[in-house]
Amino acid sequence: MNSETHSDVQHDNASGRRDFLRTSVFGGAVAALAQLLRAEDSAAVRSPSKGVLFVHLDGGPPQLDMIDLKPLAPVEIRGEFQPIATAVPGIQICELLPKLASIADRVAFVRSLVGSAGDHDAFQCQSGFVAKELQSFGGHPALGSVVSKLRGSTSDAAPSFVDLMQGRALVRNSARPGFLGPAYQPFRPDISQMFARELEPGMKNELARLGTNHSVSLKLDGAINVDRLSDRTTLLAQFDSFRREVDAAGMMTAMDRFTQQAVGILTSGRFADALDFSKEDPRVLDRYTLRATSGHPNFTSDAAPATLKFLLARRLIDAGVRCVSLSISDFDTHSDNFPRMRHTLPIVDHGLATLIADLEERSQLSDVTIVAWGEFGRTPRVDPKSGGRHHWPQVGPAILAGGGLRGGVALGETDRTASTVIARPVHYKEVFATIYHNLGIDPHRTVLTDPQGRPQHLLDEGLPIRELI
Repeated sequence: MNSETHSDVQHDNASGRRDFLRTSVFGGAVAALAQLLRAEDSAAVRSPSKGVLFVHLDGGPPQLDMIDLKPLAPVEIRGEFQPIATAVPGIQICELLPKLASIADRVAFVRSLVGSAGDHDAFQCQSGFVAKELQSFGGHPALGSVVSKLRGSTSDAAPSFVDLMQGRALVRNSARPGFLGPAYQPFRPDISQMFARELEPGMKNELARLGTNHSVSLKLDGAINVDRLSDRTTLLAQFDSFRREVDAAGMMTAMDRFTQQAVGILTSGRFADALDFSKEDPRVLDRYTLRATSGHPNFTSDAAPATLKFLLARRLIDAGVRCVSLSISDFDTHSDNFPRMRHTLPIVDHGLATLIADLEERSQLSDVTIVAWGEFGRTPRVDPKSGGRHHWPQVGPAILAGGGLRGGVALGETDRTASTVIARPVHYKEVFATIYHNLGIDPHRTVLTDPQGRPQHLLDEGLPIRELI
């Protein structure tokens, strides 16, 4: 490469970095990253690169309209959708999930998820536990926070745990570190400018009460000259508000090595580039993009291009993130269940199937465990007045793929109305035991210390799902 070409590349990289930082993570991100990196530095055990992706189906996905259709049930139970054949003989799923049907041999469909606490958030889908357990200490930590503590390191080029969830999961702080404390909270960028998700009025009030530090703004302070970002020794002097927050919180001084590394992550390019779709091959971007759906969304629903959340998650894992959580909304269909599912299920279908195929082509599928599920299922009977399905904690659906798990499996069986499990119930904690197994962590022998100095096992019950490993 001649000097002129090398100079051009340097200029392009610098320009890209400036462009990204003008619209991306910085001020609050330094503080957030510094907290997690400070915690991760204490970890003594390293592991091969293994990733986990949680896809939260925000609001409670309807089992009868996804993977456990009951075409012989009365019309007020079975609803409007028809089952279709999949790539695996004997397994049928909803007509709105044709792409998942075509790769069913790489997917496990759990039709018998039980043990829901019935809480309208994603906490149980992040930790396996109900929120009230150890509540006085902050509750059990999310799996991503556990991975940050056990497997993270300050030499990593990206934070261990990134939370991209919106809606209820964001407002209710579902991906929380529990008794591990705020140093192990996920890095939670504000992706609202990339993916709109309108909140219900009540949730807007909830979010406002949580304060400005609940998520990290994707906007650089306009008073800061971006060209100075390469000079780390003078950079933090520009963050007067940041220094005041540090002092008020009693954190380590702003120039400690963890904060310097946080700045390093945000300016080095690898993590920044992962959040920048302009760095992606346009053909890949087009492949993940869903242009439109045939249904009628609710005002809280994700738009069709929310399929790009799956690409964002893959890019973050490529950058070194170990656990990513995202959400697709809105499954809280107390009214108009069927037109809303005609809009939302194609988003899940296109995004999830494209991700699975993409990871497989990149020889990464066995290294990334994917779980798509929600906080509970929905009522078998359709409300004749609203056309909706209501909350149903008794049984729900889950879709698993990757991580070396066996595909082409339909696990569990419900009765003729999908009201209750009659064969092979699968508990949330069994799913978490399976994920930990894929990560090479024994959740029944590995302990964390709570604030009272007592050892807490990662799981108190549940074994890996034998049919899938």
